[in-house]
Amino acid sequence: MKTTVEITDALLDEARRAAEKDSTTVRALIEEGLRLVLKSRRKGGRFRLRQGAFGGKGLHPDIKEGDWEEIRRRLYEGRGA
Repeated sequence: MKTTVEITDALLDEARRAAEKDSTTVRALIEEGLRLVLKSRRKGGRFRLRQGAFGGKGLHPDIKEGDWEEIRRRLYEGRGA
């Protein structure tokens, strides 16, 4: 199917150089780019925080859970803060 796409001259020039370097066409680059964008959007596109847990045993026994002041104090202990 034919269509018209308006892009900046600079971007088209860069695409032409890249296509020539890779022995391909601007059309092929555009199609590849569209496929990559559409594929990444199909994957959900939502940020997912990776699992950051590790095999430790939790907080040190003498730190009460939720005592952020004590945790912060120990983190910066001996660091001049």
